[in-house]
Amino acid sequence: MSRRMRLVAYLKTGPTANHGGGWRHPAARLDDIFNPERYEDVARLLEAARFDAAFFADTVGVPDIHKGAFDTYLGLGGQISYLEPLAVLPFMMRVTKHLGLGTTLSTTFYQPYHLARILGSMDLLSGGRMCWNIVTSATDFEARNFGSERLPPKEERYDQADEVVEACLALWHGWDADAMVMDKASGQFVNTSKVRYADYKGKYVSTKGPLGVPRSPQDHPVFMQAGSSPRGREFAARWAELIFSTPAFKDNSQAYYADIKQRVAKAGRDPENCAILPSLGVVVGETESIAKEKLDYLHSLLNPELQQASISNTVGLDLSKPLPDDDTSSARGIQGSLDRVVLKAKREGVSLQEAAKKPRSLMVGTPDSIADQMEDWFRDRACDGFVLWPTTSPGMFEDFCRMVVPVLQKRGLMQKEYAAATLRENLRR
Repeated sequence: MSRRMRLVAYLKTGPTANHGGGWRHPAARLDDIFNPERYEDVARLLEAARFDAAFFADTVGVPDIHKGAFDTYLGLGGQISYLEPLAVLPFMMRVTKHLGLGTTLSTTFYQPYHLARILGSMDLLSGGRMCWNIVTSATDFEARNFGSERLPPKEERYDQADEVVEACLALWHGWDADAMVMDKASGQFVNTSKVRYADYKGKYVSTKGPLGVPRSPQDHPVFMQAGSSPRGREFAARWAELIFSTPAFKDNSQAYYADIKQRVAKAGRDPENCAILPSLGVVVGETESIAKEKLDYLHSLLNPELQQASISNTVGLDLSKPLPDDDTSSARGIQGSLDRVVLKAKREGVSLQEAAKKPRSLMVGTPDSIADQMEDWFRDRACDGFVLWPTTSPGMFEDFCRMVVPVLQKRGLMQKEYAAATLRENLRR
């Protein structure tokens, strides 16, 4: 069976996603951020273009690492979740039938029963289309919103995450697929011989069960993850079906791809059932010169200090201050983001502080040349597809779906129809 490119949309409950100037663009909608119709329209658009899924990236707090305050990031329009994604997803669920739908939830802050209950409920209601972006959280400002001054060490967070996922699976698997009888004539509603306690006890979490939510058509939500550190990669190899990565360059992505696939095989899983999807933002133009003009205009809207604040808050290191010898040993944030900006600084011959002021790399060009670049990464095993984030929202998704998707489909790289009813089944076709 030939490989096909997986596409997942990166969403925020706000107008900014990775490019801090995007919300200032004339094509960016601001009047509907708090209207359900905004999210319904995006869901319809992505399903019509046959995206595999869309997920909400999320951080449970307002970043305040840059200059020790939230003024720069919040005041200048940094990437924020203004709404709880779980409140938005049901609207998107109601207007779609095939699009996978995901949210980000932390194994550090939430208990297994709560996670299994809410995710299991939404997986059941969606007909088996939910995706869980599993995070251990990476910044202390999040910890302070949950009663702790600092996050536990990374190794400990991942050890706890393993237990949380194990516990959730024990709860979800506590119901056999045919446990629901609902026979009015006999008076039996549930065959209780097919429902079991979880009885999970670990070092960090425990749960008795049974869960009150029957099993979904796809067994349990699809697992997504973004591990970049050695321990994060180990976790990804064990659990992830979709991996969200943020490489700076193609060769960097190829090395990551090869490493993860080896780890997945060593963990006893089929590497083909773990799709690696680098982050991708695009600027599409009718001609190359138009695309370049669009890029220049977009970058002109970005305040360099906001970009620096964005990186500061992501890597957990205040980059408003010079770092002696670019020492990042005190960083407490997302490893993949730190690796990306460190590599960018090294290859461009600038300081980490200066590299952090520069916008994220984008694919720029005509529909055909964008498709060429995506196909090049895909064919050369730098990825299995992409996580597409909007430079302007919803304008970039509209441009991409209208102009680039038909090229990818014509080349046989992207699905023209959904092959299965559930997200997991569709990802494996």
